[in-house]
Amino acid sequence: MSKIVGYTTGVFDLFHLGHLNILKNAREVCDELIVGVTTDELAFKLKNKHPIIPFDERIEILRSIRYVDQAVPQNEINEWGDWNRYKFDVILKGSDWEGSAKWNALQERFETVGVQVKFFPYTGSTSSTLIREILMTYK
Repeated sequence: MSKIVGYTTGVFDLFHLGHLNILKNAREVCDELIVGVTTDELAFKLKNKHPIIPFDERIEILRSIRYVDQAVPQNEINEWGDWNRYKFDVILKGSDWEGSAKWNALQERFETVGVQVKFFPYTGSTSSTLIREILMTYK
């Protein structure tokens, strides 16, 4: 029996329970978990704000988590390119992406190469954005 390789990505700024839940849930469906950690440059391009925790520290945090086998830089949003690079069997995202046009199309494309797309419950009680907003009130 061959091992199942999983892949997920994120900024993972201000690491919190929602991040941990995604990693823990992801690891339950795969034997090896690769995590793409969004670079500072890409995070700014996507969200128009810089992460509070620098990339080098965020990737080191991910590399230290027992559920993660490999943490790699994510320099662009290109899930198909990521599959070509890492040949994962399952890609894992938060449920906030489920049903979007982008992920419906990706799901169809990944099915052609036998890759499963799995969505895990989004932890609505906390987010890096919420933590950032709370921290800004203490300026």
